[in-house]
Amino acid sequence: MSPETAQIVVLTVSDRAARGEYEDKGGPAAEEWLRGVITSPLAIERRIVPDGRKGVADTLRALCDGGADLVLVTGGTGPAPRDRTPEALADVIDFDLPGFGEEMRRASLAEVPTAILSRQSAGVCGKTLIITLPGKPAAIATCLEAVFAAVPYCLDLTGAARIETDPTRCAAFRPGGG
Repeated sequence: MSPETAQIVVLTVSDRAARGEYEDKGGPAAEEWLRGVITSPLAIERRIVPDGRKGVADTLRALCDGGADLVLVTGGTGPAPRDRTPEALADVIDFDLPGFGEEMRRASLAEVPTAILSRQSAGVCGKTLIITLPGKPAAIATCLEAVFAAVPYCLDLTGAARIETDPTRCAAFRPGGG
């Protein structure tokens, strides 16, 4: 039996990128990071939506209902007036996982003092794990490196597709070595 293919979506939240005025760099950076770490079969889809609570929430609901195992959201996590990704996430998740945001901010603070302004978080909607990230490529890598070791086990617990990682890049932790 071949391994199940993990369905992963990288969702960029940006008014300017959605209008084509700005080249999305966060989405490609997140996809590249994932492809460098995950060794099991995966399908990655990238989407771009404008900032704003309702549009982001509607998109997240559709992705979860559509069978995504993991959704990485880049952008919309700051304190600017249209940065409402955390509120959109709260509208769709069944429960939050506050440790993700705490650890991402801790890791980011080692690099920039403005990390305290970021509102990254994570939560579960059905079987889908959703992680919100900053939009800057370097910050995306910092945040994913800080939390991704817990992602495979979280997906196991939610009933999502199993993913394996390259232990030289990110040693996934599963209690009992499973």
